Parts: sequence; C-alpha cells; structure tokens
Amino acid sequence: MTSITLFYIIIAIIIINFIVDKILDALNAKHFNDMLPRDLQDVYDETEYKKSQNYKATNYRFGLITSTFSLVLTLAFLFFDGFEYVDNIARGFSDNPIIIALIFFGIIMIGSDIITTPFTYYGTFVIEEKFGFNKTTKTTFFLDKLKGWLLMAIVGGGILALIIWFYQSTGTYFWLYAWALVAVFVLFMNMFYSKLIVPLFNKQKPLEAGTLRDKISEYAQTVGFKLDKIFVIDGSKRSTKANAYFSGFGSEKRVTLYDTLINDLDEEEIVAVLAHEVGHYKKKHIIFNLFASILMTGLMLYILSLFISNPLLSNALGVEIPSFHIGLIAFGLLYAPISEITSLIMNLFSRKFEYQADDYAKNTYKAEPLITSLKKLSKNSLSNLTPHPAYVFMHYSHPTLLERIVNLRK
Repeated sequence: MTSITLFYIIIAIIIINFIVDKILDALNAKHFNDMLPRDLQDVYDETEYKKSQNYKATNYRFGLITSTFSLVLTLAFLFFDGFEYVDNIARGFSDNPIIIALIFFGIIMIGSDIITTPFTYYGTFVIEEKFGFNKTTKTTFFLDKLKGWLLMAIVGGGILALIIWFYQSTGTYFWLYAWALVAVFVLFMNMFYSKLIVPLFNKQKPLEAGTLRDKISEYAQTVGFKLDKIFVIDGSKRSTKANAYFSGFGSEKRVTLYDTLINDLDEEEIVAVLAHEVGHYKKKHIIFNLFASILMTGLMLYILSLFISNPLLSNALGVEIPSFHIGLIAFGLLYAPISEITSLIMNLFSRKFEYQADDYAKNTYKAEPLITSLKKLSKNSLSNLTPHPAYVFMHYSHPTLLERIVNLRK
C-alpha cells in the first residue's frame, strides 16, 4: 500500500462517516412532528410541544451547518498539508520529540477550539438563550474555555509526554506501559473527579438536613446502601437542565444532585431517581463500564503499537519526517470505524443497564414517581419524544422515554 492510497482511505472514512450521520439526522428530523404516543400525551401541552418541535428543528439545522463546516475544514487541512505546516512550526522550537509533539497538539487543539468557538457561542447565547435554557454569563463561558485549555495542557500534555517517552524507551512494547498509565488515570479520576475537577467549574455543598435528606437516607438504609456523602451542585449557573450522578468507590462514594433537579422534582421523584442510580451501583454497571473502557483502550493501544512505527502513517498526511505524533493523528482517523463499532456495542449494553436500573428502582421503591420524574425532566429539556429507531440504535445510550415507561409499568 502506498501513502496516497492510505490518504484516500482516510478521506473515504471521513466522508462516509459524515454521510451516514447526516442520513440518520435526516431520518430523525422526519419524526419531529409525529403525534405523541398515548402514554406521552401528558408530557407537553400544545404550546410546549410546538416549542419542543421548534427547538429540535433549530438544533438540527444548526448541527447541519456546524458538522458541514467541520468536514470542509478537516478536508481542507488534509488536502493542503495542514499537518505538515503545523509540524514544521513545532519543529522550529525544538529537536526533542516530546516537546515537538506537545507544541504540535497544542496548536491543533487550541486552534481548532478557537475556530469553533463562534459556533459554541451561538449555540449557548442564541439557541439555548432563545429557548430559556442558558444561564451562563459571557465571563463564565470564556473562563470555562481557559480552564479547559489549562487542564488539557497539564493533564493531556502530561499523559502524552509519558506515552511518547514509553515509546522511545521500550519501542513496540510501549502500549503496555501506556495502557497501565491510562488505566491508573481512569481509576483515579473515577475516584476523585468530584473532589479535584468539579470544584474548578462548579460549587458543591452537602445537602442540607431536612425531609429530602431524611427520605434519601431512609431509602438507602432499606436497600443496605451506605450513602453519607450527598452533594448539591450549582448546575443552574450554566443551564436550567437537570441531572444527578454517582461517582467514586468505597469511602469516596458520593451522589451529586443538580440544584435544578431539586427545583424541578418533588421529594418522592428525587428519591426515585436516586433509586435508579443506586440500581446502577448495585448491578455493578459502573464497574463494568469502567473496565470495558480500560479494555477497549488497551485494544486500541495494542493496534496502535502494530502500526505506529510505519512511516506510511505520517506520509499519508503529507508529512515527510515520520513521527509518533503525526502517526497518532493518522491512526486516530483510520481507527474511527472500529471506534464506531465499539461505541455501538457499549450503547447496547448501556440501554440494557438502564432497564435494569429502572427495574431496581421499581422493585425497591416505586415505579410511578420515577415515571413522573422522567416525564418532567424530558419536558424541561424539550426532549425528542419520537426519535427514529435507527437514530436510537446508533446514538442513544438510554432507551426512549416511551420504552422506559412501558417497561416500568409492566
């Protein structure tokens, strides 16, 4: 195989992926105006349903513009040897492969983020604002960007530097050391993400004593689930959309409730949502997802180790001097179809796990408050209640609202 052939394989993968995504988006959009099923007719009144349809259509059109822009930009970068240009800039600063790689990825990632910021800004301050979701200030928006860049430089840059150092020190066996590094990092972040990262962006405080905390504690005791750390996060700082999540293990186990969730739901509904989350924990879904992610990372790194030394990867992107960082970019583009398949498999598991967590909540607490909470959360986020089955199959990590309600009422 020549570098030209590999180049056109990369182009084909990018274009085919774009076309498949746009076909799925178009199929989904055709269902925006469907009649609501009988079980969902109480989610929206007529005015709210029209608002949700308008929100879906607006995001569909905006997504079409942003994804097309991204495709054109990527293809232009490939056809006009953009990677070689950035590589030459990076090589002008140092001869050290690690420093070259860090500068190269810094330019690519920050440059890409700057170019796409107008779209993100429009999505936040025009679309989300129009439909009443946005609570982010312009100061918060740009501070989030700066903090994100800083985290990317420290954490992402540190991990990349170590992986390249492993490659230089051990050759093709670097993938084992890189895998161990990533596994430790993923486990560490699962344990301490809420303590270390969340405070950089949001304020968290323990849930105050009162009837809600009493009900949560009472439920936790009935299912033998020790839950001392219950926190409330100021999600309303950025959006009106609500959420809740578990994080950590053992003594670091905690549940975090968005303040918007507490405002939107009554106490029984909040306990029902937590019962669902406890179900994920009890059914070992969190551990499964964690180790599945680590295993898939190991597989990807092993495959990377088989090809990274081949100069074809760098040459395919128009770069004459072969390097780990250019090979990594080419490999990432070629790996996209495998990544799509693994993502599809994980979504299948995820949808199955959601049913199991719903069943757990139904059996250990009550089905009805979970149903009403799901309806309220869907209404308040103007969710699409009539998605196309193919779109659900390819993209949804959760069953549809209708599927969950039917299951809960069995």
